[in-house]
Amino acid sequence: MSKMALSKTVYTLATGDDDARLCRDIPDAQCNDQPQNFGLQIIAQSFSKTGDALADAKVVLPWLIGTVGAPVFLLGLLVPVRESLALLPQILVGSILRRRAIRKYFWVTASVVEGACVLGMALVGLSGMTGAAAGWSIFGLLVGFSLARGIASIAAKDVLGKTVSKSRRGRVNGLSASAAGLAASAVGVLLILVPEAALPDWVLYAMLVAAAASWLAAALTYAGLAEHPGATGGGIGLGDVVRRQWEILSGDRELQKFLLARTLMIATALMGPIYVVMLQREAADLTALGWLILATGAASALSSWVWGVFSDLSSRRTMAAGAVIAGLVGLGSVMALGAVPSLSGSIAFNAGALFALGIAHAGVRVGRKTHIVDLAGKDEKADYVALSNSLIGVLLLVMGAFSGIVLTIGMDIALASLAVLSLVGAGVALTMRDVQVDQ
Repeated sequence: MSKMALSKTVYTLATGDDDARLCRDIPDAQCNDQPQNFGLQIIAQSFSKTGDALADAKVVLPWLIGTVGAPVFLLGLLVPVRESLALLPQILVGSILRRRAIRKYFWVTASVVEGACVLGMALVGLSGMTGAAAGWSIFGLLVGFSLARGIASIAAKDVLGKTVSKSRRGRVNGLSASAAGLAASAVGVLLILVPEAALPDWVLYAMLVAAAASWLAAALTYAGLAEHPGATGGGIGLGDVVRRQWEILSGDRELQKFLLARTLMIATALMGPIYVVMLQREAADLTALGWLILATGAASALSSWVWGVFSDLSSRRTMAAGAVIAGLVGLGSVMALGAVPSLSGSIAFNAGALFALGIAHAGVRVGRKTHIVDLAGKDEKADYVALSNSLIGVLLLVMGAFSGIVLTIGMDIALASLAVLSLVGAGVALTMRDVQVDQ
């Protein structure tokens, strides 16, 4: 079977669409290459998301910080810095991206940098460096990783919008997340099944090396995309960029509602580390880490592809459903901990909560990625994504500061507050327009 025939077969099985030329909002020149690009992006994103899972800032990196004996306060900076620095530069990056007719190499280069930064983290641990020096070295590499991640994020959405038609994009995000979840689950199972005494100290670093290799494989795969030249009307200065972004934001009510909903739904990402911290206080070993990795990986593997299909039908309802589940998990956990305080050190309780929360966050993540791409016009996807992510980057720091302050009062208060924010975000999402419906 030829490469083209194989790509078309995979495309048909994944989408249920016998006509690969069903192209609703991509250029005709890209239409014939859609099956090939659909498959390659799933593979590349699967490698990338596997790297994310093996170097998860919510689970794995906190273990690394503890292993090298770094200052404890760095734990509270991991998720906000990882997420916000991947978002903040995107207004400027979006403008630069628009100057290039071919944009896939932004993603390729950024992925190589991500892999190099994670490999550096492993080398810090293997070098024997400890304490503040090791912690700040890892933190510095995380900053570099996050900035590269921001470039990859906006490039991925722009290229996806150019090469895969509306009503098919959610499947790319969903299927790749499910594949990565399976890979992460396998690692979690390995850590669980191998006796703690038989696990060498370098296993954690081997996971990071494997994550780095995943990003390199992702870059090589993505370079094979058949991307045709796009519009290059975005070559403007920073002042013009800011003015244009303000015009877009002030003139698009739907975008405003999306940004409000996404801001509130940041809570679904901030809830996870609370469960990790609770378990680390009682069982800070690789077996406990394995259960947490398995929980998050299995949640992504089992739910992301389903969320992908749902988001192609209604991305706003997908976002709302995920946020509702997260809110109920948080409130249910608060009530359970109030009744049985010893649950805070239970592997089953914390891993179970992370599993349910992982399903919820997968829905929010897949839904919002699909929504913003489908909301934008043909030649405005990079602008919309850059504006959305840059504003959310600022708000993430604010939400992270809020979460940190509330955590000093009590973990139950933090969980309850974040759960309520998630539920409010779901309500806002339901007021948004169904962008998957033809206008």
